[in-house]
Order: sequence, then C-alpha cells, then structure tokens
Amino acid sequence: MSDNVRAALLMMASLALLALNDTAIKAVAMTVPLAQIVVLRNAITSTALAFALSRTRGSLRLSARDWRLTLMRGVGEAGAAYFYLTALIHIPFANLTAILQATPFVVTLGAALFLGESVGWRRLSAILVGFLGVMLILRPGMEGFDRYSIYVLISVFFVTLRDLSTRRLSPEVSAISVTFITSTMVMILYGVLSLGTPWVPMPGWTLLAVVCAAALVLASYLLIIRAMRLGDISFVSPFRYTALIFALILGLVVFGEWPDALTLLGAAIVVASGLFMLYRERRLGVTPDVPDELPEVPTKP
Repeated sequence: MSDNVRAALLMMASLALLALNDTAIKAVAMTVPLAQIVVLRNAITSTALAFALSRTRGSLRLSARDWRLTLMRGVGEAGAAYFYLTALIHIPFANLTAILQATPFVVTLGAALFLGESVGWRRLSAILVGFLGVMLILRPGMEGFDRYSIYVLISVFFVTLRDLSTRRLSPEVSAISVTFITSTMVMILYGVLSLGTPWVPMPGWTLLAVVCAAALVLASYLLIIRAMRLGDISFVSPFRYTALIFALILGLVVFGEWPDALTLLGAAIVVASGLFMLYRERRLGVTPDVPDELPEVPTKP
C-alpha cells in the first residue's frame, strides 16, 4: 500500500475509535451523571499525557502569545465538550455526528472573517448548500427540534474557536503539550459542574467503559498524528466523513437508532458539500483545515 492509503486507513481507524468513545459515554450516561464521567475520563487522559510529557521532549514552556492561544483553544474545547456531550445523551448519535460535519464550513468562514483568508464564490456556495443540509437535519419548528439541537450548533461554534486558535499557534508548540492543557481544562470545567451533582456509585461495567473511553481517545490521538504525518493532507482529509458511517452503525446496533429519510438526505448534502469544498481547496492549493502537528480529532469532546 502507498503511504496515502495507509494514512487513510489510520484516519478511519481514528474516527472509529472516537465513535466508540462517544458510544461508551452515551451508554454510561444513562446511569451515571455526565460530569462524573467526563472528570474521570479526562483525569485518566491528562495523567497519561502528563506521563508522556515527562518522557519526551514535549514542554509546557510556551511564549506568552502561545499561552493565550492555548488557553483560548482550551475554552473552545471546554465549551464544545459541554454542549456536545449534553446533546449526545439526548439526541440520536448519527444526527449529532451529521451536524458536526458542518464544522469545516464554519471554520472556513471564521478564517475568512478573522484571519483574512480568501474564500471564493464556489466555496461560499458549498458552505451555503451545506448549511441547508444541516437545516434538513435539524428542521427548526418541527417536532423533535428542541434545545439540544441548538446545543449541537453551539458546540460547532466552540469547535471553530478551538480550530482557529490552533491554526495560529507557533509550529514549534508540542501537540502533546496543547492536548494535555486542553484535556485538563475540560476536566476542571466538569469538576466545577459536578459540584452541583452528587456522585453516584459506579457498577464495574461503567468504570470499565470510562477507562476504555480514555484509552480510545488516546489511541485515536496517536493514530491521527501518524496519519497526518504519513499521507498528504489533501488526500486524507475527505476520510473524515467516514465518522458518519461509524455513527450510523453504532447508533443502530447499540441504541436502536436510525435516522429518517430527510435526516439522511441532509447528511448526504453536508458531506457532498464538504467534499466539494475540499476539492476546491486542493485545486487552489489551500491546505485543508487539518493541522499537521496539532490534530483536532483526538480532543473531540
């Protein structure tokens, strides 16, 4: 296999592990408060990352500018975690994942508005069509549309803040350092939130699921770094959309969920628009929004 094919397989494996992580959290959240789950998961993740920092050249010695950006990134991640995970336990898994596929559209608009990047009319058209797909999934004003649907959209904007902050970080900043800070900030946020919710005893299977969720996130982190360094970003990026396939399968098998026809149509429009935008970026020589050194997927809420 070529390096690009290996990288694509690694990307898909990473997304599959993240889908399993979300499935574990959604399942455990049926019996255990969400804040308790996230505190435990991120405590494990942050501890593992701290150990990795102590054994490698990763360092927390950042410039004042990079510290500001890293903290801003942490705010974006923490906000995204709150709204994404709250929505995760209330709406169908595949619907949530499909809406999140609109994130590159918002990031592209944000880069144009705040970073001065050029966006042509073709990509703007793809963004508008993609948002129409999102509206088909959400269907404002229709039965099934509630505040948790809004939560997903809010999480997209927090993810955009995270991604735009990441793009401005200095190249020498360690990915492990940034991920450690981000994971710790999410843990602190949910630690504060958990103060208002009594912790409950956890059956053995729930503890195992939380430990597995932490391991899945870390394994995904390693896989995507390898994918981004092994293959061409423009080739690997479209495989991000396989996340929707994993969400459909796990939603059906584990939770008995299957989207209706309009939701599937909306998801198809979002994916097609995203693929067209990636195609235009490749034609124009614009690097897709998947940073080489600081991948976004592993720290997904």
